Amino acid sequence: MLKVPEQPQPERPIGELVHQLIEDGKAYAQAEFGLVKAIASAKASALAVPAGLLVAALLIGLAAINALVLGVVLALAKLVGPLLGGLIGMILFLAIAGGLAWFAIGKIRSAL
Repeated sequence: MLKVPEQPQPERPIGELVHQLIEDGKAYAQAEFGLVKAIASAKASALAVPAGLLVAALLIGLAAINALVLGVVLALAKLVGPLLGGLIGMILFLAIAGGLAWFAIGKIRSAL
């Protein structure tokens, strides 16, 4: 059998090709944005419960620290009086907080 030569298709104008390229680019960008949005949404929903549990743990930890501070101040109040016991407790825990802050700032500076 003989093959019939195909008719050459007329060339499309450059403006039409550029317009098609822009539309394809827009569609690709929208699809990529949708994919990223779906991934972020899935990760956010997966992290919602653990984040809530961490916040609850933080609040309970703060309550425990408050109980410790109150216990120290009350123990000191029996020995040196309530006002001086409160001052000693405040100085003690401010020193601990200052030491932790100093350590953290040193770590940040070494990391940067």
